[in-house]
Parts: sequence; structure tokens; C-alpha cells
Amino acid sequence: MSSQVRGGTRWKRFALVMVPSVVATAAVGVGLAQGALAASFSVSGQSFKVRTDKLVGHDFIQYGSVATGKDLKGDDAAHAVAVSGFSDATITNMCQSVVTPNLPFGLGNVTLVLKAGTDPEKPVEATNLYLDISELDADAYFEHIDIGVAAGDVGKPGIQEGTEKKVNPNGFSQRAKTATLTNVKQTAWATTAGTFKLSNLSLRLHSGVKECY
Repeated sequence: MSSQVRGGTRWKRFALVMVPSVVATAAVGVGLAQGALAASFSVSGQSFKVRTDKLVGHDFIQYGSVATGKDLKGDDAAHAVAVSGFSDATITNMCQSVVTPNLPFGLGNVTLVLKAGTDPEKPVEATNLYLDISELDADAYFEHIDIGVAAGDVGKPGIQEGTEKKVNPNGFSQRAKTATLTNVKQTAWATTAGTFKLSNLSLRLHSGVKECY
């Protein structure tokens, strides 16, 4: 499966937005944990891929929503997403990649690849984690699962704060006490977390399309 690569991106925008992404992620995590930032935001015009060996999360919930923002041309865009939420989660051997297309000066496509949690003894750790997913492939194991719960009655961690108007409270959702996903491959539009601890962090830029899967 290939990433959606659309439109053009100026080099200055790439340099200012993509390269400092790890610092921005850390800052957002701290802000959310302290209640300083709203969780709702306009998504970028680029989806991204995430691969991980294993994700173990507690208080799993999943419901339908809409991610809104702009495409790479600056036009309004909206994407139907399945939101997966966890009170807390650990992620082993995580790889995240995003392709920025059509850079000038003959650079063409450039892929940003972020890896973390490569040591099974030091996985990535997250709290109040929400994933806006458009595609997911994995082996899944749930404990104490309820399927067909009204989204407004899903329980903790609850519908993500700031996105309530994008969710039908009477719509379909599901929940489980524990969710274990292995061999995960997903395409997403957004990830938010109260805290996000990335052990053994590695960030690299690659010429061309070199995604996590």
C-alpha cells in the first residue's frame, strides 16, 4: 500500500514544519498533560504510516469521527477516521514515516522516518493516547470487550476533548479493558497523547519514498 502523495510543498515549509516535529510532539504532549492546549486541531494534508511489533493499551475505545484540515494545496479537506483511544499504552519497536512530495531544487520526494522503542525492555510509553486511523492491519486480542456501545456511553478515556461536535454520540463504538495488537500496520491522519515518551529515538530524512512498510 502506498502513501497518498498529493500536490506540491515548498522547501521552506518542509524545513520549518517537518524537521522540528519531534520537538513539537514533546511540547504538545507537555501542554496537553498540563491542560494548556486543546486536543482539537486542523490536520495536515499528509497522512502517515506507523508500524509496530506490539501495542498494549488499557481502557481501549473506538468510535467514528472526522478529521478536518487542509490538503497540500490549501483547500479544505475532511477524512472519515476510526478513532482508537487508550488511557495508557506501551508500543514496542515503533516506526513512523511520512512522505513530503515534489520538493524543489531537484530533491523530489523526501521521507521522514522516526523510530523509537526498539529495545523491548524500553518501549514507547503514552497516556491518554488517541489515534485517528484510516487503515489498520494487525493481530488483535481483547479482554472484556463490548461491541455496539453508543459512542456517548463508551466510558474512559471518553470521546477526545475538543472533538465532540465531530462524533455522533448515538453512533457505533466498542470498548475493551485491554487491547493487545501485534504486527501492526496503520495509516493515520493524527496522533495525540497527554504524554508520549520515546525511548531510543531516531529521526532520519531519506531521499525518495522509503516508508516503514
